[in-house]
Amino acid sequence: MIWYNITIGDVITLHLVWLLLMTSSMSQAHFHPHDHASCIASALASAERACDALGLKFTPVRRRTLEILVSEHRALGAYDILARLDASGFGSQPPVAYRALDFLTANGFAHKIEALNAYVACTHPGADHSPAFLICRVCGTVEEAEAAPDRGPLARAAREAGFAIERAVVEAQGLCPACKDPVT
Repeated sequence: MIWYNITIGDVITLHLVWLLLMTSSMSQAHFHPHDHASCIASALASAERACDALGLKFTPVRRRTLEILVSEHRALGAYDILARLDASGFGSQPPVAYRALDFLTANGFAHKIEALNAYVACTHPGADHSPAFLICRVCGTVEEAEAAPDRGPLARAAREAGFAIERAVVEAQGLCPACKDPVT
């Protein structure tokens, strides 16, 4: 076996470059203008259909939590969500938010952004995927893309090391189009 002097940072950088090249034709709805009302309605309807099909209870607090996440297109902490749930009449006890977030993440309707200890709505609910998150460090907008840890430099490095990837979290921080090229 040939070992190269490559750091995990090199692997992640190579993988992110590959990811950006492979996803450049994907819709960047969160970084660009879109019909936000339709986006919210579609996400909620999709979650309702999925819950019905799977026999899951899409309770009012779970629905409202997803609605909060979908309406933002940025990561929100549990306490931010809790404050909005409280304002909507669902109470101010932390388990209210955490139970709803646990349900949404366990069933693929939301993701946890590890670096921010916050949550975002999944843009590909129901799909078996490995998301990558592009996080704008200025405005906080989050775009979800496909990471594909089973392909590319990360997968190759894992195979060469005899390592089996079970879960990969790719979170890239940078500038979205609006913050990178502000209108003057």
